Amino acid sequence: MAAGDAGRGRRRRAGAMLAVFVVAAVAGVLNWQERADSGRLAGPSPTWRAEPTASEPSASSAPGPAAGKGRFDSARRQLGQLAVRGWDRTSDFRRYQFGPAWSDDVNVEFGHNGCNTRDDILRRDLTNLVVRPGTCFAQSGTLIDPYTAATIEFVRGPKTSDSIEIDHVVSLADAWYKGARAWDSQRRRDFANDPRNLLAVSPKANFDKAFRDAASWLPPDEAFRCEFVARQIEVKTAYGLWLSAKEKAALEDVLEHC
Repeated sequence: MAAGDAGRGRRRRAGAMLAVFVVAAVAGVLNWQERADSGRLAGPSPTWRAEPTASEPSASSAPGPAAGKGRFDSARRQLGQLAVRGWDRTSDFRRYQFGPAWSDDVNVEFGHNGCNTRDDILRRDLTNLVVRPGTCFAQSGTLIDPYTAATIEFVRGPKTSDSIEIDHVVSLADAWYKGARAWDSQRRRDFANDPRNLLAVSPKANFDKAFRDAASWLPPDEAFRCEFVARQIEVKTAYGLWLSAKEKAALEDVLEHC
């Protein structure tokens, strides 16, 4: 009996240790997935102070149909006031000059809300949005890519999150060579995370656009071009960036049809 009891005791202890191991392993996998899913997104704690909902995004920075002819009249006026200069040809742009990617330590919309900027924009731009409870994370949703009009079904995960990228409407490189080099670090960080200058888009469109301005790239979806150039003009006006002559001509050409 003593030997049998001892054997059963060893089996119970082994079973208990196995259960602890399994729980720890599962927790480790979940923690790894969380880091893999958002590890490229430098930023604060993923805990949001208020439960996000699909209606949370701000209308002031959300993409969508332009607010009528008045918006484009305003863009035309702003365009006429922007300085026209050549590119600053000193090739010294580096991404780090605009601070950590998707930092929450900014003085623009969504700044200091406890979430990184990528998740702020996903929650703003996705429809059919599902947010992981108690976090900032968009778990799933649907994006109509503004650049191509393609429909993208988003599911968060280490192998699926890259189906959507966040584009700077005025690229960081374009800003650097047209005025941002003179800014302090806080202003550059604000620019890099300003929702007015950010859109959730398809990876291919983001890659194709890269650092280009309107003189060399416009959205393939012609229906979005008026909104696109109006956004570029709004952002350049807000931050005092200049234009190249070819860029201004391209913006004027689009606005003629808006």
